[in-house]
Parts: sequence; C-alpha cells; structure tokens
Amino acid sequence: MNTPLLYLTYVAAFTGLLWLPYVLQRILSWGLIDAVGYPSNPKPQAPWAQRMMKAHANAVENLVVFGCLVLVAQFSGLAASSSTIATACGIYFWARVVHALAYTLGIPWVRTLSFATGFFCQAAIALQLLGR
Repeated sequence: MNTPLLYLTYVAAFTGLLWLPYVLQRILSWGLIDAVGYPSNPKPQAPWAQRMMKAHANAVENLVVFGCLVLVAQFSGLAASSSTIATACGIYFWARVVHALAYTLGIPWVRTLSFATGFFCQAAIALQLLGR
C-alpha cells in the first residue's frame, strides 16, 4: 500500500472512531436505555461531547473530498509517484487529528488553523491532479 492510501486508511479509521467518546458520555449521562432509545426530555450532553459531535460531522464531510482526491490520484497513477501528494496526505491526517482535539477542547484558533491546513492539503492534491 502506498503512502496516500495508507493515510486515507488512517483518516477513515480515525473518522470512524470519533463517535465513541461522545456516545459513551451520552450513555453515562442518560443511561443505556435512554441513550439507545428516544427519550422525551434528555439532559443536554456535556459541552465537549457536543463539540466532538460537530468535529465528527466535519470530519465525515471532509473525508468525502479527501477520499475522492486520493482515489483519483491512485487510479491515475499519480499517488505512487508524487511526493507532494504523499506529504499532503500525511499532513492532512495530522491536521484532522489536531482539528478534532481542538474542536472538542474548545480551542478556536487551533481548530481554525488545523481546518485550513487540511483544506490546503486537499488543494495541493487537487492541483497535482489538475496539473497533470
């Protein structure tokens, strides 16, 4: 597996696991029965859990773009030969980890900078593909 596909796997796995902490917090706060059901008046989740839910939704939205770009790079043959794409994929993964942590912990400037870093990584991959 080449570097872009490896990082796509990491990003997908990380995104797929982001729900666990906020769902566990919901179970602890509401109880198992209400957490798996539809309680009429649930207590609000902890602020960090609410932010993590938003970070997860943002990660899912961005995984679509990142995944498509990596797969196009792979199918075009550019993924294996472009160090720019490989580097952008690695930076993208860490930017998403930082984004999720900063969003969950409520650190606005770090959240925004990490999101922008991820966007520029996506743009770098797209530019490599479009410049081919």
